[in-house]
Amino acid sequence: MTTAPTTVDPTCAVTLADAQQFLFREARLADQGAYDEWESLWTDEALYWVPAGPDGGTDDRISIICDHRSRIALRVAQLRTGKRHAQDPRSNVARLISNIEILASDGHGVRTGATFLATESRARGITTWAGRVEHTLVRGPDGTIRMARKVVHLVNADQPLPTLAFLI
Repeated sequence: MTTAPTTVDPTCAVTLADAQQFLFREARLADQGAYDEWESLWTDEALYWVPAGPDGGTDDRISIICDHRSRIALRVAQLRTGKRHAQDPRSNVARLISNIEILASDGHGVRTGATFLATESRARGITTWAGRVEHTLVRGPDGTIRMARKVVHLVNADQPLPTLAFLI
């Protein structure tokens, strides 16, 4: 029995195992509120996008979140300094990441897809968030893997949502 290759493009330095470990680490850092470490996972060209409905371009539709690098830094600063009142106190979050696969590779990085389930505990009660997440991961000159893009497709994005003030 032969095993499937771990990447789509053998010239790409990010393997499926690398991508899995990265996604697990990113989820853990977000769940633990390790904001500085989580922010350090992003490239300078970052895009963090949560569309408000079915797929579409970021320029032509309403978004729940559509942050470029400077806005990601501001979001993290607010979470860290307590200026994000919806996160005072911080949500307790635990997420599961599964069905991780490499969707595409261009020799510079990979685009991954995964399913997630996040449980958030707040004074208002328990909220379950679920969906599909895509990451574009690149390996930098120093050998570290970083996120250039993260797109979160919530299964209920077309419905009224409670405050989404934590890192989804």
